[in-house]
Amino acid sequence: MSGRPHAYGALLAAAALLASAACSSPYDSDSSPKAAAGDRTIRPVEGCGAKAWTNPKDLTPNRTPARCLPGAPPPQPLREPRKLTIATGTLSAEYVAPLQVALDKGEFKKEGLDITLKVLPTPDALPLLAKGDIDALWAAPEAAVMNGVKGGFDIEWVAGNFSPAPKSKSGLWVRLKDGESATHVAMAGRRLGTMIGKGSVIAYPMEKALERHGGGLADIQYQQLGSADVLTALQNGGVDSAWLLDPVWRKVDGKPGYAFLGGQPQGEPLGGMLYGPSLLQDDVDAGVALLRAYIRTVNTYFSADYKADATFVTYLANLLKAEVSILKSTPSLVMDWEIRSGTTSRLQSAYKAQDVAEGSPLPESRTVNRSLYEEAVGHQP
Repeated sequence: MSGRPHAYGALLAAAALLASAACSSPYDSDSSPKAAAGDRTIRPVEGCGAKAWTNPKDLTPNRTPARCLPGAPPPQPLREPRKLTIATGTLSAEYVAPLQVALDKGEFKKEGLDITLKVLPTPDALPLLAKGDIDALWAAPEAAVMNGVKGGFDIEWVAGNFSPAPKSKSGLWVRLKDGESATHVAMAGRRLGTMIGKGSVIAYPMEKALERHGGGLADIQYQQLGSADVLTALQNGGVDSAWLLDPVWRKVDGKPGYAFLGGQPQGEPLGGMLYGPSLLQDDVDAGVALLRAYIRTVNTYFSADYKADATFVTYLANLLKAEVSILKSTPSLVMDWEIRSGTTSRLQSAYKAQDVAEGSPLPESRTVNRSLYEEAVGHQP
C-alpha cells in the first residue's frame, strides 16, 4: 500500500471504522423497504410548480435546473425547534455558499432549525453520520461512502449541489509535449498532480477525459500535493498533468504549452447533502425542513448568474472570507439540488477502475433518496 496516496489510506481507515461499527446490513436485497422518508404524503407547494422538478433521466448538459419562485418553498416551521449539525470539509469553497447564506440570512431559523456547520474531512465525518452523532454531511458519494453502505450503514445521498458553468475550465490540465496538440494527448503513463486521492468523485470525470486521450485511471501515476503546490508542480515540470480547481486554472488558460482536457460534466451534480439515520428515520420532518431551507436559498439567491450582481458578490466574498477579485474571476456555479439517474453507478465504475471499491456495485435504490427534496417542492412521483 505504500505507493498509494495518503487520501486513499484515509479512505480505507474510514471504511474500516464503518465496518467495525456495523453488526449486519439492514438491506438484504434491492427490494428491501426504503427509510421512513419514502412513505410520506406529498402536497402541492406554493411557488413551486412544474419547473420545480426535472426528470432525473435527463442528462442533457444544457438542461435548465429545477427552480421555484424566489422565497419558495415557503417555510413550514417545525412544532419543536431542532438542533442539527452538518459536517463539511470546508467553509470557504464556493459550493458551500448556499449553506453559508442560508445560515446568515436566517433561512434555517425560519424552519425552526438551529444549524451548526462543522468542518470535518469526509473520512472523519462518515462514522459520526452513520451513528447519528452528526445529522448531515455536505460532501459527495465517494468510495468511502459506498463502502460504508455496503458495510451496513443507512447513509443516502438526498440532494445535489452544483454543476459547472459552460465556460468553466476547472478540471484536468496537461503540459503538452513537443509535437502534441490539444486534440489528442498521450495520457498513459503521465504523472498527475492532485489534491484529491483515489476514491474521490473526481475519478468519474477524470476517467471520461482520460479515455478520450489514450489512457485510463489505471494508466496514470498519482502524486498527491497540497493545494498551493499543484499549479507550481505543473508549471515547473514536477508533474505532467494536474486537476486544477477554480480559480487556479486561470493561471494557465490561454498560455502556450497547456491544454484543458475536461472537467465535471455539465448538468450533473456529483455531491451535495448526505443524510444518516437521524434525518432518514428518526426525524424526517427535520430532514425535509433542512432541504426546504436549502432549496429556498438556491431559488432566492442563486437561481441564475448570481455573480452578475456586484453587491451580492461582495457579500459572498466576505461570507466565504475570499477576495472579491478571485470570486469574480470564474463563472457562477449552476446550483442544482437534484440528483441525476445513474450518477452513483458511474461513480462506482470509476472507483472500480481505481481499485478502491469493495464488493459488487450498489444499485441506486441503496445510495440515492430523492423523496425528501421532492416533498420539499411538492412533486409527486
